[in-house]
Parts: sequence; structure tokens; C-alpha cells
Amino acid sequence: MARLALLLFLIFVITVPFGYWRAGVKKLSRDWFLAVHLPVPVVILLRLLFGFGWWALLFTIPAFAIGQYAGGLSRSLLAK
Repeated sequence: MARLALLLFLIFVITVPFGYWRAGVKKLSRDWFLAVHLPVPVVILLRLLFGFGWWALLFTIPAFAIGQYAGGLSRSLLAK
């Protein structure tokens, strides 16, 4: 259980900067696409390195989305 929590924390930390970047570019542009999809191979690699199977997607996808959201939120809060 601690390994899963560490994996989810790492995914969150990795995706926050990409969410910050995503929030500053035009939606559905090339940069937006890159900000959303560049961390995906890293997340997949981490999941495999930690030894989790497909069932872990139930937890890693929300961690990814929350990290993206937190990065976008931090950009909007820092802009004020």
C-alpha cells in the first residue's frame, strides 16, 4: 500500500508542471497536446517499474488528472 501511495505521489508531482504549462497555452494547440501527453510515457514507466498491473490505472489516471488540474490551478492563482 505504501508503494502505491508513493507511485501516486510521484505521478502527481510529475504532472503538476505540465498542468501549469497546459493552462498557459491555447486549448487544443500543439503545446497543449504536448503538455497533456508528454508525461504519459513517464507515468507508464513508473507504473511498470513499481510492478503494478493494469488494475493500477484505476488510481494512476485520477492522480494524473489531479496533478494536471493542480498545475493549472496554481497558474491561475499565481497570476492574480
